[in-house]
Amino acid sequence: MPVDWGPLVDAVARHQQFLLTTHIRPDGDGLGSMLALADVLRRRGKRVATVVASSIPARYDFLDPERHLERFELPGDRWRTAEVVIIVDTGTWGQLGDFGPFLQALPAVKIVIDHHRTQDDLGAVALVDTSAEASGRLVCEAIEALGEPLAASAAELLFVALAMDTGWFRHSNTTSRTFELAARLVAAGARPTRLYDQLFESNTLGRLKLAGVVLGRLQTFSAGRVAFTEVHLADYAATGAVPADSEDLVNYTLSLAGVTVGLFFLEQPRGGVKVSFRSRGGVDVARLAEGFGGGGHAAAAGAVLDAPLPEAKARVLAAVEAALPPCPV
Repeated sequence: MPVDWGPLVDAVARHQQFLLTTHIRPDGDGLGSMLALADVLRRRGKRVATVVASSIPARYDFLDPERHLERFELPGDRWRTAEVVIIVDTGTWGQLGDFGPFLQALPAVKIVIDHHRTQDDLGAVALVDTSAEASGRLVCEAIEALGEPLAASAAELLFVALAMDTGWFRHSNTTSRTFELAARLVAAGARPTRLYDQLFESNTLGRLKLAGVVLGRLQTFSAGRVAFTEVHLADYAATGAVPADSEDLVNYTLSLAGVTVGLFFLEQPRGGVKVSFRSRGGVDVARLAEGFGGGGHAAAAGAVLDAPLPEAKARVLAAVEAALPPCPV
């Protein structure tokens, strides 16, 4: 269903100070979408701050060459003058980290731009379209609604958003409309080869060593229909990697023939285990993740369990096995 961009257009017309954020452990869609919208608002003469309540993966540093993006930390007094808060690529409290309590107390206009099915009541105007393959598409629509031309800088950011949330146009959410939008972004100045090189051909040695650990721990379950692997906290020091280097490694779980559901378990520095769920179809992993307090898409979702790794694995594997269709005879 088309999004009514009227509330955003009205907010931009009436206000000057904007605060933009995306989810913790941000990915290319969240960062690219947020930074592209911030770029457009600055071109409109608005005062714009961009924050995230967690560390930013180093692979995305090139998206913010002028270093506008800041790490949000409580109490957040520097940002309390914001008149409008725009949350991009999430609509859940659990994905906002320390920004959540700050948002609850802030007397500002609040807007969510998102494509995920799982949504909480953030006290915001929800501009949500679950049919969109990426929040980048929605931000592109928002820019059009604002009547702004698409600068090359914003086009590059939106191309990253679109490409990363479709697995560089490999995932099942990729359609003919996806390629039409990609073509428009290239025509506006996006450079796919440069962006791919920055994102995928500039690995650190630590990330590659961590990938080796992940592959070494890969296991199958339920007659080969489920594949899972894990990262321990000690692995970062052992490999020279950082937690952000684990991004995308879940995709190895679906690279095995015959696998329906892939799982990636990551021990968290503050305790608990983050679980990434992936599905080839037939199993709605968003519903599985919601059962553990998380959410996402039918084919890609996540949750954090407040449990040690062995317990988290046992609980998640049991839930996945119960959700699998019967084995063919």
